[in-house]
Amino acid sequence: MIDPKILRESPDTVRDAIRKKSNDCDLDAVLALDTEWRAALAQVEKLRAAQKAANNDMAKLPKGSPEFKDKVAEMKAVSAQVKDLDAKLKETEEKWGRAMLTVPNIPHSSVPVGRTPEENVVDFTNGDVAAVSPCAKPHWEIPGFDKIIDFNRGSKVTGAGFPFYVGDGAKLVRSLIQLFLTEGAANGYTEVMPPIFVNAASATAVGQIPDKEGMMYKTVEDSFYAVPTAETPLTNFFRDEIVEEEQLPIYRCAYTPCFRREAGSYGKDVRGLNRLHQFDKVELLKWVHPTQSYVELDKLRDDAERILVKLGLPYRRLLMCTGDLGFSQAKKYDLEVWAGGQKRWLEVSSCSNFESFQARRAQIRFRNKETGKPELVHTINGSGLAVPRVLAALLENNLEADGRVRIPECLQPWFGKSHLSFA
Repeated sequence: MIDPKILRESPDTVRDAIRKKSNDCDLDAVLALDTEWRAALAQVEKLRAAQKAANNDMAKLPKGSPEFKDKVAEMKAVSAQVKDLDAKLKETEEKWGRAMLTVPNIPHSSVPVGRTPEENVVDFTNGDVAAVSPCAKPHWEIPGFDKIIDFNRGSKVTGAGFPFYVGDGAKLVRSLIQLFLTEGAANGYTEVMPPIFVNAASATAVGQIPDKEGMMYKTVEDSFYAVPTAETPLTNFFRDEIVEEEQLPIYRCAYTPCFRREAGSYGKDVRGLNRLHQFDKVELLKWVHPTQSYVELDKLRDDAERILVKLGLPYRRLLMCTGDLGFSQAKKYDLEVWAGGQKRWLEVSSCSNFESFQARRAQIRFRNKETGKPELVHTINGSGLAVPRVLAALLENNLEADGRVRIPECLQPWFGKSHLSFA
């Protein structure tokens, strides 16, 4: 949630952010509700002050005197007004709160202005795309692919986008997860195993609700949401808490399966492992001091990039433009790997700074050691990394003439051998 002070004092700044993000927020309606809520609050506070003054006057009067009885009558009338206005205030405040949830975060000044993904900026490229295997082909066309990743049986058991990983396929996924967690620990992230279902308050705190509610799977009886990313439970770890300033920055990482409905996804770009409804991912997350926010974003992004270097995958870093920036994000980098068989870039990580947007919703604060007052932290997260597209690129780029796939040296301690065979 953005700072209400910015909404009131600089509405044009917010309006400009909505335009740049191509968001459909009705800011005029939000501003009207804000005015209505503040007017109702001022009225209630004025009546409460009158109620307190009348109560003080009563204490000075003899009980049973005409003046005392007049004050009692006055108190009853004021109390009835306060009760009625309190109900109105509560209703208005709830409407205001829902409206505020529709206002997107304001892009950082360093974010390029643009409306489409084509206007994202290629910030850095690493590796030679021409150096991948000359035998590379789309992973779903590799002979024997369906023996290690079985989409047909997954579709039978659950539905499209829920594959079985079998034998070396399962082992390679587990090896990737182990590598990602090991790298996270080496970079100072404490591993957490979080719940994979969250309540509505947790989903709202990170900005999944209402912005992406339609993309999440939801249980009927308990109204729990299957996590679309470990960001959701991890961010909420400190919800409604105050940490000491000396604790910052706090680094955490977590592996979870992730669940996304991805409604409307179709075509060649979602074939095979390119887009799934259930997939595995390791998330990196930080709670940081506001003054160190963007330094910590760059460090987190570097942590994710180093894994791609170890895996030997050509990749590029995109600085996302305003139109391709998420609802909650102030700035975001995407990391994309080159898939030599498909001859296209596949996103494997988004590294984002939310500034105080999530922390304000979740009321995650630190105590300023100089003032003793609580202030909002900044939250930063990124995939470190998402498994399916990394796996797709490894299978395609490392495919050899004999039909085997070379396993990067950094994975071999967990995978146990230098090559994957489909035989």
